Amino acid sequence: MTSRRKLPPLNALRAFEVSGRRLSFQAAARELGVTQGAVAQQVRALEAHLGIVLFQRHARGLALTAAGAAYLVDVTRAFDTLTESTSQLLAQPRRVTISVTPTVATKLLIPRLAELRTAIPDVELRTVATESLSDFDHDQVDIAIRLTDKPFPAELQAQLLFHQELVAVASPHLLRHLTLPLTMHQLRKLPLLHDAHDHWPTLLHADKGLPGAVFNQTTLALDAALAGQGVALACRAFVAADLEAGRLLQVIEKTTTMGPSFYLVRKRTASSTQAVTAIWNWCAEQFAAN
Repeated sequence: MTSRRKLPPLNALRAFEVSGRRLSFQAAARELGVTQGAVAQQVRALEAHLGIVLFQRHARGLALTAAGAAYLVDVTRAFDTLTESTSQLLAQPRRVTISVTPTVATKLLIPRLAELRTAIPDVELRTVATESLSDFDHDQVDIAIRLTDKPFPAELQAQLLFHQELVAVASPHLLRHLTLPLTMHQLRKLPLLHDAHDHWPTLLHADKGLPGAVFNQTTLALDAALAGQGVALACRAFVAADLEAGRLLQVIEKTTTMGPSFYLVRKRTASSTQAVTAIWNWCAEQFAAN
């Protein structure tokens, strides 16, 4: 078992270092922003703690004893090392880790990274894209955006971002000979693109699985839709930019809202940093439904 460090009080060491450098309690007091008496008291306490006289007191000021001069070299070196280490630590970029699904990453987060750098330039965002739920402690994740629902564990803070309003979308190329909106009968004749959620049977009131290409991620189904390979069914939040830009078109008027919903989640902790809070607030502002 490691023994406890037998160190003098830090304030006493600081008073000694400044007094030894300035050779004056009065000058040391001005530098430290305390009274001359307080500095002298701290130095006396240090000498008592060590059992060694560090200064010779004269009417015109201070003089270091041989032991005091040797000790000052080491104490000054220690404070310099501490100052340098602290400066290096503070110079490092503030890093925040966010865990999101691949679709949230590609459709919501990545297109806004330039805006994030402008809004919060001194924070480095590390994005972990995974379908797996993250353990905030084990995976060292600060914030997550997840498809989940109430109730939440007491140790988690959650904020609703948007519900799953599912929209059927396809590329203008695929629909070039058709008039929108399509009927359900027309929709069934088009190739359907499925993701792991497979909501097509619910929208089309089909009891059995429907034919079509199957992808394990929504973002892949949307990439296939953009490439003109079929009709994808996805949350409106993920296709809003493509719909606005005309890269995708809404195929039928009907939409359906499914649970669960997308939430911003983090662990409740007193150690949550300003950087984490800044990213949290930015995500809430950017992604929450109007």
